[in-house]
Amino acid sequence: MNPHPFAFLALYAAVAAAFPLLLLGVAQLWFRFFQPGAPGEVKNSVYECGIPSSGDSWIQFKAHYYLYAILFLIFDVEVLFLLPFAVAFTALPAGALLAMLVFILLLAEGLVWAWNRGHLEWK
Repeated sequence: MNPHPFAFLALYAAVAAAFPLLLLGVAQLWFRFFQPGAPGEVKNSVYECGIPSSGDSWIQFKAHYYLYAILFLIFDVEVLFLLPFAVAFTALPAGALLAMLVFILLLAEGLVWAWNRGHLEWK
């Protein structure tokens, strides 16, 4: 007896649908039986590395450092995409050149946008 040619796909789809549902069910049971009690003084207290908190938790955070890091990552990862293209440049079709030009133009547009907005100036 030969199985149906799509039986494996049906089994795969059934397992793919059942696995997350099973995990959600386990999470629901865990939540129901091991849920902490109602919020209280201990549950709502601030905890940081076992050290009792002191002072106000609302401090001003300079987002410029985060923005510099994100911009660095964006333009640093650009090199990872350009290097393989540069190595295989002569063997690639014209469509690859067009795709890489679009990629570089989008990155240049992002750089011009960040420059015009003043995000690249150290304050």
